[in-house]
Amino acid sequence: MLNKNIIEEINSKVSDILQNSPAKDVEKNVRAAMSGVFSRLDLVTRDEFDVQQNVLQRTREKLTQLEAKVAELEQQLGVTENESKTQEEPGPAQESSTEQPQSNAT
Repeated sequence: MLNKNIIEEINSKVSDILQNSPAKDVEKNVRAAMSGVFSRLDLVTRDEFDVQQNVLQRTREKLTQLEAKVAELEQQLGVTENESKTQEEPGPAQESSTEQPQSNAT
C-alpha cells in the first residue's frame, strides 16, 4: 500500500494544478457570462416562484370566501329591500287619501 502522505501530496498537487489551470479560468468566465444572460432574461428563482404561487393560492381562497360573503349579504339585503318596499308602498286605498288636491289656477 501507498503511504498516506504520498496520497495526500498527490491530491494537493493535482488540486493546485487544476486551480491554476486555464480550465478554472474558463469555468469562471462561463459562469459570469451565464449569470449576465440570466439576469437580462428577468428570471426568478424556484424559491421566489414557489412563494408567489403560495401567495396566489391564498389570494384565490380569500377571494372565494369574500365572493360567498358578498352573495350572502346581497341575498340578505334583497330580502330586506323587498320587505321594506312592501311595507312602504301604500295600497290603493291609502294613495287616494294621502294625495293633496291640486289647484288649477291659471
